[in-house]
Amino acid sequence: MKKVVIVGQGYVGLPLAMRAVEVGYRVVGFDTDPARIARLASGQSYIEDVSSARVGAGLTSGQYRPTTQAKDCADFDVAVITVPTPLRDGTPDLSYIEQAARTIGPFITSGACVVLESTTYPGTTEDLLVPILEDGSKLAAGRDFLVGYSPERLDAGNPQWSLANTPKVVSGIDQASLSAVKDFYGSLVERTVPVETTREAELVKLIENTFRHVNIALVNEIAMFANDLGIDVWRALDAAATKPFGFMRFDPGPGVGGHCLPVDPSYLAWQVKRSVGDTFRFVELANDVNDHMPAYVVRRLIQALNDREQPVRGRRVLLLGLAYKPNTGDARESPAVAVAERLAGLGAEVRAVDPHVDDDCIAPVIARAALTADEVAAADAVVLLTHHDDFDLDLVVRHARYVLDTRHCMAGAQVEHL
Repeated sequence: MKKVVIVGQGYVGLPLAMRAVEVGYRVVGFDTDPARIARLASGQSYIEDVSSARVGAGLTSGQYRPTTQAKDCADFDVAVITVPTPLRDGTPDLSYIEQAARTIGPFITSGACVVLESTTYPGTTEDLLVPILEDGSKLAAGRDFLVGYSPERLDAGNPQWSLANTPKVVSGIDQASLSAVKDFYGSLVERTVPVETTREAELVKLIENTFRHVNIALVNEIAMFANDLGIDVWRALDAAATKPFGFMRFDPGPGVGGHCLPVDPSYLAWQVKRSVGDTFRFVELANDVNDHMPAYVVRRLIQALNDREQPVRGRRVLLLGLAYKPNTGDARESPAVAVAERLAGLGAEVRAVDPHVDDDCIAPVIARAALTADEVAAADAVVLLTHHDDFDLDLVVRHARYVLDTRHCMAGAQVEHL
């Protein structure tokens, strides 16, 4: 039974680890967060797409071992790096990749394969990862061991597309590496999509997320102008979406969140600026629009309260949803959290409903609440920011005095849409 090490047991690494266990690999899930590993070792998952039952089954089988001990990574056949790649003051922070490479480098043996999945700029695998691996192993990449890149394509909360049935882009630093990476992922997913170089594969992920980022910014800006012009942007989008060619629907919202859209396009813009000397104007414009959407939501709410002769200071505002996308507990870079913090800073009494997001992900100024008739009725305003399926929106419409619905999920005389 081949041994696979997954470095990073977060939203990418844990689903990959569970899938590898289920197809027959012996998996070590390595992470530097002791609390996360302790939770996994007790059979508890913290990700909606991975049930605790799956984690428990992996532990019971003896094929899954979560650990913070680097020595447990020894003798691996395949190692996959799935660590975060955040931005620090607009500059890519690859320190987690570097740390992961230094951790597994000394354990690389002849014929082993290392794959990077973390989103990053083109050139990272060959220019950054490979030298660290070679230095740690005292072996030569391509000659002694294999290296590749395969961008993650997970969509948390999506019941239709999972790791197993989403096509997986694969690449290698040479033909032998590509073959090894393709064979590994071919055992996990239904279809692999080989590309010629790791740089191409790294660019694939950035293209996918930049496409979404730019189009979301476009429709967000249209929504703001449409409101000023007295046009219902949602009805216009419904009509536009009837065109069977040349149009793909994107809906407006309170902003973008998660690790991907607020971060990944900026990796490409940073690389273009550094290597070519040009400005990636589409990304900068999209960043500007999407970054300002939480402030726009707050302005719309202030305007609505003013129309009712109510200042925002001292008003009780109930926010529905703190996660950045429906049916997940992921609040990373969430625009909903940004809205909550802005309102709290203006003196509003902010209460939030989100059964999916843990308390430790949210600032103490945001009080947690349950979605009940009394809670809704007590609020001066209700703002829907994330549409979780388990929200009873009919209850909200029945009992709310005023609703700002940023997701166009409700209708009623007291409901306004973004």
